[in-house]
Amino acid sequence: MAKQISSPRGMRDFLPAEKSRRERILAEILAVYQSRGFQSIETPALENLDRLLSGQGGDNEKLAFQVLKRGEELEKAIQQGDSLADLGLRYDLTVPLTRFYASNQAELPRVFKALQTGPVWRAERPQKGRYRQFNQCDIDILGEQSTDAELELLSASLEVLQVLGLDDAMIRVNHRGYLNRVMDELGVSDSAGVLITVDKLDKVGIQGVEKELSEKYDQQLATNVVGWLSADSAQPDELSEIVSLSSKIKFDKTLVRGMGYYTGAVFEIEHPASGQSIGGGGRYDGMVGRWLGKDVPAVGISLGFERVVDLVSKEFSTAKSLVIIYEDINLALKIQQQAIAEGFDTRIEKRVKNTKALLESMQAQGFGNFAMLADEQTFTKLEIKPLG
Repeated sequence: MAKQISSPRGMRDFLPAEKSRRERILAEILAVYQSRGFQSIETPALENLDRLLSGQGGDNEKLAFQVLKRGEELEKAIQQGDSLADLGLRYDLTVPLTRFYASNQAELPRVFKALQTGPVWRAERPQKGRYRQFNQCDIDILGEQSTDAELELLSASLEVLQVLGLDDAMIRVNHRGYLNRVMDELGVSDSAGVLITVDKLDKVGIQGVEKELSEKYDQQLATNVVGWLSADSAQPDELSEIVSLSSKIKFDKTLVRGMGYYTGAVFEIEHPASGQSIGGGGRYDGMVGRWLGKDVPAVGISLGFERVVDLVSKEFSTAKSLVIIYEDINLALKIQQQAIAEGFDTRIEKRVKNTKALLESMQAQGFGNFAMLADEQTFTKLEIKPLG
């Protein structure tokens, strides 16, 4: 029996019809962001490992795919007992963006509005909705200190959700300044460590949080934190403008976001049909300063493209896609050009005995129409019929 050939664990292939659907969804997202003046950039899939493991990536740093040194550098590292890796695959698009900004600041506007899409990699345990390679779609504003930046990002994100038909989505928000104040009031010295545990509340429940805190610290600290989580809390003043932007934005004191680089407002997008967040982000004013030596205000939000695609139910029109069945290739190429000029995405297929099977295959690939090409025919004389 032949051995089954499959993609690497946690990674996927996409057949043409699904790839086309993904590209259409992405095009709608990009159209919204670009209409608001966000500019596309591109960064390498690989970054220097010391940047990826700088201590600000939270648990994602533990999931980074590392790339071995090469040639003599690897041999030297083995002999001297040094680290064997010097590069890593990016686990998000924010760390590369901050490096990009530090590298290219002189050529960028004072307030830079960045748009990025692309794959990222994490050594996750694969499960439904969680992959080792997945795409993100990010918008970020660098150089704007005021809350105007958060309002602009959230407004754009709400429009994207509306365009995609995800009207039931909500955005939860919190503020790191508020969380730090609470930790101080509770007498917590390791606020970062405690908040990482609090961030697991949705996964392990309040008893799980208490158990982990009591094991990592002591029972009194665990009791204090659980008491705060269980009590009602007033919305902090820092979030008043943000929450008033839309009825779809709600304060949630338990929202932490695990990334260590957040310094201000944090947000997370959720949808009732998804058991996981479909996007998130926040302010990370101190991150660019690690590379430049001076702080640069920055805030961003990322859509988890894979989870968004799973939720989008809207149908995309195939009215302008056409398969031409031909016998004469030269005539077919001529008519194909005419069809393209008329706005059709046009594929040509040589006539076969089992035309029905061919047309069924083309329909499965996402084409919506077909035409049988006769001798000396022109495009205007084609009889275009719907597939199916």
